[in-house]
Amino acid sequence: MIRKDVIIIGGGAAGFFAAINIAEQNSKLKVTILERSKEGLQKVKVSGGGRCNVSHAEFIPQELVQNYPRGEKELLGPFHQFMTGDTIEWFEKRGVELKIEEDGRMFPVSNSSQTIIDCFLNEAKKYGVDVLYNHIVKSISKKKGWFQIETSEGLFSAEKILVATGSNLKIWKVLEDLGHTISQPVPSLFTFNIEDERIKDIPGVVAQHVEISVLETDLFSEGPLLITHWGMSAPSILKLSAFGALQLAKRDYKFQIKINFIRKSFEDCLEVLKTSKQDLAKKTVFKSTHFDLPKRLWHQLVLASNISEDTRWADLNKVQLEVLASQLTQAVFKVNGKSTFKEEFVTAGGVDLKEVNFKTFESKLVENLYFAGEVLNIDAVTGGFNFQNAWTGAFIAAKNIIK
Repeated sequence: MIRKDVIIIGGGAAGFFAAINIAEQNSKLKVTILERSKEGLQKVKVSGGGRCNVSHAEFIPQELVQNYPRGEKELLGPFHQFMTGDTIEWFEKRGVELKIEEDGRMFPVSNSSQTIIDCFLNEAKKYGVDVLYNHIVKSISKKKGWFQIETSEGLFSAEKILVATGSNLKIWKVLEDLGHTISQPVPSLFTFNIEDERIKDIPGVVAQHVEISVLETDLFSEGPLLITHWGMSAPSILKLSAFGALQLAKRDYKFQIKINFIRKSFEDCLEVLKTSKQDLAKKTVFKSTHFDLPKRLWHQLVLASNISEDTRWADLNKVQLEVLASQLTQAVFKVNGKSTFKEEFVTAGGVDLKEVNFKTFESKLVENLYFAGEVLNIDAVTGGFNFQNAWTGAFIAAKNIIK
């Protein structure tokens, strides 16, 4: 049996961040990472289209937590200990400068996730962290204050362990065997599959700011909307998918959404259209795009209102005006299924948050067992928030492991 002081299970973002912080702050501790695949940091590599969306420019804990459908309440305290500003400082001290983009997402100035990977690998090497690849953890038990970890490559023991395996069903089963409760995992952050004549021929069109609600629920979001070959995506949809992860899973991803493309009430929209009927009498409705909508989307909504391409404003009847106002402010679309959002697969589910002490990220049930990252039932909307949760949890766990 190989004996270590601290074993980190999982060589991803949270695992490396914790290992480096432990080893840097206490050089006497022997720290080992056990990673199941042949290389670690895979999610770091593909995040943000290969640029690594390190965090998000949100500097007030109370506002930052609002991006976590699961974990909002629990992360408030931890974010007062370590959050975005600390992340920026941590990387800058190690020669990695970060930049903030217009939408608030933060990336390395190099625009390459390899910069973050190299930083972690160099720091791990510098502080003597042992990284063992192809080590699949099969079981964890505890005897006389020491953890025994059975892996595909042999037995290990350690006084303290940190689990940072992300959404890993096998590790969740191992943690259940230690007495932990696992919240049922369901997908979060996904796009909607929609077959509808109104959007069939306009993939790539972006409506800059829409309001969307899911019928028969209280789910609501706003933001940009992207029409794709298979349906709809972009932040307004992704927010709904994250905050509605459990409700939408129960519906087997079959439900209806209502979209207000122009963020005006039906009545206000109708008044604008009536004014256009007078002011633009001789012009065709089809060619008179309104409300800063993309031209191709306006065309589809006009046609869906039973208004032909050559109909003039003057010729619109009351019913056509009302149908067009309805298409613009309360268009209903039928969702039938989901698709994964890029490579950034996020899961809602994991270790029940009631069983974790968020001052230390230690298990309340098993002494000296710590957690960081998405192994917990914490997940966020897109934009660097899942990584910030990883850095915060790993940093606080590391600080307490050293104690």
